[in-house]
Amino acid sequence: MYGQKVALADLSLEIPSGKIFGFLGHNGAGKSTTIKTLVSVIRQTSGDVVVDGMKLTDNRLAIKQKVGYVPDSPDIFLELTANDYWDLITSAYQIPSELKQARLERLVALFNMQDEIDTPIADFSHGMRQKAIVIGALLPDPDIWVLDEPMTGLDPQAAYDLKKLMRAHAEKGKMVIFSTHDLATAEELCDELAILKKGELIYNGSVAHLLSTMPEKSLETIYLNMVGRQSDTKIVSELEGSDASE
Repeated sequence: MYGQKVALADLSLEIPSGKIFGFLGHNGAGKSTTIKTLVSVIRQTSGDVVVDGMKLTDNRLAIKQKVGYVPDSPDIFLELTANDYWDLITSAYQIPSELKQARLERLVALFNMQDEIDTPIADFSHGMRQKAIVIGALLPDPDIWVLDEPMTGLDPQAAYDLKKLMRAHAEKGKMVIFSTHDLATAEELCDELAILKKGELIYNGSVAHLLSTMPEKSLETIYLNMVGRQSDTKIVSELEGSDASE
């Protein structure tokens, strides 16, 4: 709840391990609020988040140690260099130095940041900041990845590589949670998803089930109809009416 506004209403769902779970919705639907609640950036006013049998309200630190989090904006720790930021992550998660170095070398090479490690994050483009934050989230090799719009600002190669990492992590039996309003990305990546509309859950289940039980052929069409999109005929009619009045 923000002030007197209910951001999420009676949201109840179970997120499985071994799958990629997506939150899908328009801007303002509640995706980022849900993500921030899951990682304890926002504290819910009722209900609870349970991870491995532990309630978030009672075990915030223990649960945070299991989670790698990419926020919806990479504009954080701008005063640090990329390497200083990764050192901060290493300290927070108590990663042994040898293990940290091996993981960091692999991730930095994968995201092509070898020449940027000593550059202040403030000097990065949006896409480079996003890469630095993604590397920081994956560096501890946490069981649970929680990624809020992780593809935003990434170049096509980096986005492709991150998608492969997400799938590989899920195939290890780990948990991958991410939010997006990109329907093509959701259809490509998600095993299961939750569709949010104005803070309410309107679908929770597998993508395969959604595609098989609805008459429409694509996730895009299904989603737009579920959230109340105008019909194509009405849109065309309104456009033609607008043209005629000019």
